[in-house]
Amino acid sequence: MIHLIGAGGHAKVVLDALLAGDADPAAIRVRDGRADMRGQAFLGIALDTPELDPGLAGQAVHVAIGAIAVRADLLGRALAIGALPLTVIHPSAQVSRFAQVGDGTFVAALAVVGPSARVGPGVIINHGAIVDHDCVVGDHCHIAPNASLGGGVRIGDRVLIGAGAVILPGVSIGDDAIIGAGAVVTRD
Repeated sequence: MIHLIGAGGHAKVVLDALLAGDADPAAIRVRDGRADMRGQAFLGIALDTPELDPGLAGQAVHVAIGAIAVRADLLGRALAIGALPLTVIHPSAQVSRFAQVGDGTFVAALAVVGPSARVGPGVIINHGAIVDHDCVVGDHCHIAPNASLGGGVRIGDRVLIGAGAVILPGVSIGDDAIIGAGAVVTRD
């Protein structure tokens, strides 16, 4: 059984990726903390509440929430109760066999993760984003749609790289930074 935590827009993207990868819809449960959503359909799958409970121990869990702090908190809480973090990679994404992708990470459609790249746990590499060779992406980051990290970029923990942003090769970005959409980052 796969438990998808969250029932917002990002969860729709993750669920779509799971189904595109031939996951059995009957083996997927969508969970959310909003009790008023219990039993509602979420892309054809009934929602359940609460988002976490001790019954998830030993179960595959993916936290599908875009907000970095919330995603990091829920992943930590899921691990604390013994859930198993599931990494989801859309079948049209290109992840080098020489890359390392952390537990609970999501790699969306048309994204690229190059050779010798290292991506931490709980990261989102969104649609069309590029994490080129030798990049290091810290824990719980979000690389937004069509953002591009040149070779050897270093990204700290909990960083948001906005849609369409370009980080030039070799640049380092510290923890908790926010890079605006469309920005071109030329220096540390």
